[in-house]
Amino acid sequence: MNVFRRLFKIGQAETHSAIDKLEDPIKMIEQGLRDLREDQDKAMKALAEVKAMKIRRKRELASLQTREKDLHDKSVMLLKRAQNNELDANEADALVRENLRLKTQTSQEIKLATKDVESLENQVQSLHNNVEKIKTNIKQWENELRTLKARVKVSSATKVINKQMTGMDSTSVISMLERMKDKVVQDEALAEAYGELANQNVDHEAKLNKAVEDISVDDELEKLKKSIGMDKSND
Repeated sequence: MNVFRRLFKIGQAETHSAIDKLEDPIKMIEQGLRDLREDQDKAMKALAEVKAMKIRRKRELASLQTREKDLHDKSVMLLKRAQNNELDANEADALVRENLRLKTQTSQEIKLATKDVESLENQVQSLHNNVEKIKTNIKQWENELRTLKARVKVSSATKVINKQMTGMDSTSVISMLERMKDKVVQDEALAEAYGELANQNVDHEAKLNKAVEDISVDDELEKLKKSIGMDKSND
């Protein structure tokens, strides 16, 4: 639930409604991960840009510090030359005053550049932390998504099996078995009856043939002669 709220900022009621359809939150998480990857790309780009700004500002700071030292060194050199009568004292003072003015201005610029560098370093660190946090979250939620997909498959299969088992209770199973037994017994009895009828037909034909064989041929000859007017006296 926390993952859904953090990724998509949807209401609790909407989250429960989405969970009822297991495919919906999976698609939502996948879309959320795609959005996070886009955010990661943007954060990486911003991090690179801020790092570039920090590098440029640090170089400017280093250049200002070099300039400040150079102005200081030149001022010291001018004063020494004036001291050694190698340069007019008034001219030396005028040049040193200009150098000191530039040095003061440079010192102010150094202070601003230093603050800018510190601010940019803080921004770089913050962006870096955000990038690492996004990476960690993406990895964690990808693992959770794989686990969720596996659980969805198992729960879906279990749901189908349990639904089938719910629709087929022990009473209905026993009833179907009894009906099958009755049908088998009926079919067996019918097969036996057909067998007995076949045997009866065979026995009747055999008896008929035997009865025909038992009749004397001579008796039949006498009957035939009598039927046409012939008898033994005529013979």
